[in-house]
Amino acid sequence: MQIRHWLREVLPLLQHSDSAKRDAEVILSHVLDKPRSWLIAFDDYSLTLEQQSTLTELIARRRQGEPIAYLCGQREFWSLPLTVSPATLIPRPDTEVLVEQALSLLPSTPIKVLDLGTGTGAIALALASERPEAHIIGVDRIDEAVTLARSNAQRLSIENCRFQLSHWFEDLSSNAFDMIVTNPPYIDADDPHLTQGDVNFEPRSALVAPENGLADLQLIIQQSPQWLVSGGWLLVEHGWQQHQQVQDLFVSAGFDAVETRYDYGGNPRVTYGKFTQVSNKLL
Repeated sequence: MQIRHWLREVLPLLQHSDSAKRDAEVILSHVLDKPRSWLIAFDDYSLTLEQQSTLTELIARRRQGEPIAYLCGQREFWSLPLTVSPATLIPRPDTEVLVEQALSLLPSTPIKVLDLGTGTGAIALALASERPEAHIIGVDRIDEAVTLARSNAQRLSIENCRFQLSHWFEDLSSNAFDMIVTNPPYIDADDPHLTQGDVNFEPRSALVAPENGLADLQLIIQQSPQWLVSGGWLLVEHGWQQHQQVQDLFVSAGFDAVETRYDYGGNPRVTYGKFTQVSNKLL
């Protein structure tokens, strides 16, 4: 079967998706190990029986709602091709807003940055790729996530970033970071969106937090001052309806210059602040 005929047959099967054509082309590109532009130029290429069998399996999984990133094992973030797995959250484009804001605050000097709940290593690796003079540490409480982040760093040849096991701050030895960044769980357990789309397949531990989704945010914001140098920054991603509560937590924890940035959809998504109360810093 030629590529053009396969696409014609498979598109009706993916009509539940709002990106059926793109889904089919991405899956086909993955199986053939060719860019999408190649599919257009060589749409008369005849698929082997083995390729057709693999494609049939992947299309069936996609029809069940499984994320494209898990089917292909990869998702691009900050122009970095990252390997993903069901053990980690799939990096989202809106999280790049956090990276953009962090870069705007980071000086071009040797600094230390901590990424809490690193998952695939997306945020840490994006920052490390843009600031080769910085030393980035990413932590996660899931061993498979740490292994995956390390593998991504090695495959991308990013050497100024290391990863370790730690549930938030619990297993860290250093407490003198210039910046802390995090995309923690912030969804309420009863949120109906948890049964829809990609999140239905992603690990609940990376999505859901108690206390209406605020528990992990509150812990991180309250404890971060103990791990920051004077003038250090904390940046957190949060739900679009949580920004006022998150700002209040920042102020209560002693942060100054607290502001919120909006994501690409126009929703309040990233809140950040500077901690300057030196007397409260751990020595």
